[in-house]
Amino acid sequence: MTHLTPQDPTPRDLGFAMPPEWAPHAATWMGWPQDDELWFGHLAGVRDEFAQLVRTIARFEPVQLLVRDEESERDARARLQGANVTFHRQALDDVWLRDSGPIFVTRGKQLSLINWRFNAWGGKFEFQHDDQVPEYVAATLNLSHWDRPEVLEGGGLEVNGAGVGLTTRSCFLTPTRNPELSEADYAALLRSTLGIEKLLWLEGGLENDHTDGHIDTITRFADERTIVTSVTDDPQDANFAVMQRNLQALREMTDAQGRPFEIVELPLPEARLEGAEGRLPPTYANFYIGNGFVVVPQYHDANDKAALERLRPLFPGREVIGLPSRQIIEGGGSFHCVTQQQPLGAPWRGEGS
Repeated sequence: MTHLTPQDPTPRDLGFAMPPEWAPHAATWMGWPQDDELWFGHLAGVRDEFAQLVRTIARFEPVQLLVRDEESERDARARLQGANVTFHRQALDDVWLRDSGPIFVTRGKQLSLINWRFNAWGGKFEFQHDDQVPEYVAATLNLSHWDRPEVLEGGGLEVNGAGVGLTTRSCFLTPTRNPELSEADYAALLRSTLGIEKLLWLEGGLENDHTDGHIDTITRFADERTIVTSVTDDPQDANFAVMQRNLQALREMTDAQGRPFEIVELPLPEARLEGAEGRLPPTYANFYIGNGFVVVPQYHDANDKAALERLRPLFPGREVIGLPSRQIIEGGGSFHCVTQQQPLGAPWRGEGS
């Protein structure tokens, strides 16, 4: 297994790029929830919802599940008996593998990954164990890969698989991540590492999102030309103005060939949810796309059904499934935040392999 550094040929130099989420998966990587304090006393309910999510994903593709300790593994095995799940004992601080896990890249039928630094959204929580997850995955899969010095979280970036990336200034430009990087610097970095030829910027995300406004909680690619973006009808909601600015900006954006996108408005949940640390950021945009399915978080909200109806036509050939996330959202994220897709591909073990 080779470790490549910024001084070595970049992924783009060698023909690697980040595929879109709807490309075929070999597996989904996840971590099992632990530590009742992290979940503000909701761990039992969180594990109930996690079990439903893991079992649903495992109907369509293998799940690679990280478990922190003996208690976590025992609990997960009991709840997931018979499901297509492989268990890995690995130290974890939390379960947000979209951000702490690797970002995979492919070249034809070959698979590699990039190990970015993870600092828990600017040092907000413990992260030393989670920062080691990409190396564990690389070793497990025996992948030669790139080690990068920059902080980057998968939930902060959307790609369409055709050269376009989408992010938010409120997240990427925080001084607690990479204070030395400008918008132009990020564009160059993501071009060389992930094959993003055109990086598009929205201003911000949801109120009280501890990630500083990850793109995957508000605005998602459904395919190369279709963008789903969150909106609210309530002008008194603190999210109203931000979501409207995002909507208007998206309507003026174009793809790598200069063509406008199709923009689909997705309602935010109607009810305001309060958690232990203030307002929670529930959203239907935090869906996860897999092999033949899309799982969409539900919150026992009046807009749950409308969100599913809005999303179903966008994913022909995939079963769009609503699952409960009312307990999971207590931790600040939902289904996309706790998953990381492993694209289909044979392990790359260095140039010429």
